Amino acid sequence: MERSSSTDRLVPMTTVRSKNTKEVVKGVYCFPIQVVNTYLIGNPGMSNDWVLVDAGMPRSGHKILKAAENLFGPDHRLTAIILTHGHFDHVGGIAQLLEKFNVPVYAHPQELPFLNGEQDYPQADGSVEGGLVAKMSPLFPVESVNISEHLHILPSDGSVPGMPGWRWYHTPGHSPGHVSLFRLRDRVLLAGDAFVTVRQDSVYDVMLQRKKVHGPPVYLTTDWQAAEESVKKLADLRPSIAATGHGKIMRGSELARGLVDLCENFKETAVPDHGKFVSNSGK
Repeated sequence: MERSSSTDRLVPMTTVRSKNTKEVVKGVYCFPIQVVNTYLIGNPGMSNDWVLVDAGMPRSGHKILKAAENLFGPDHRLTAIILTHGHFDHVGGIAQLLEKFNVPVYAHPQELPFLNGEQDYPQADGSVEGGLVAKMSPLFPVESVNISEHLHILPSDGSVPGMPGWRWYHTPGHSPGHVSLFRLRDRVLLAGDAFVTVRQDSVYDVMLQRKKVHGPPVYLTTDWQAAEESVKKLADLRPSIAATGHGKIMRGSELARGLVDLCENFKETAVPDHGKFVSNSGK
């Protein structure tokens, strides 16, 4: 029997924003799927080519393709997929996408074992301090996917294939090979789950998308020291807009204040008081 993967299992969670595409800035579009954000990069009306950043919840590929058709037209053409990391809610639709478009998938080398079938992620920590989602998290799929025939390492020069002007930054902590993407000209940051703008362990906050800068989701973050260093690295970029893996887009002074507060109080506000991955946090 073929081994199951994180793309197979439906996870019945959603928010009030699901399936409503929103322009972040010209050429960058956020498409929320249930509790996670995907990002479509392209220029509607000028080209039907587009790049996808993260691939959403399990079995969501057809929804992403429909969003692309609405943006770029019926002859739209996906040219590449960039993964911030390989957790189930960021690769869930990838099998359907690759059936339709035989495109390269780019990730950090430290994330490859989770994307070529070699290694599963650690089971989510249901004992961690947090809300109901944290308690439910051991039910979330952690099995690796195997997309090895499509898989490529992100360029060592920091460039992002198919996304001129963008650079990738290694931002581990939430996962070993987590990356974030930044465009200097307008200071737009695609942060993945290095930090998020909703308290992701709270069912109430997730459903209503209550906006605030938070550390990475507590139940799947395995290295809190690295996570803190990654948040500080991204804050040093001084982004004017942050589009994260979970939560709403944040901009301007609200974002700046939130990042300063998170950096200054990371151990107190982001790192949980207890949990199986907390021992390396310095608490």
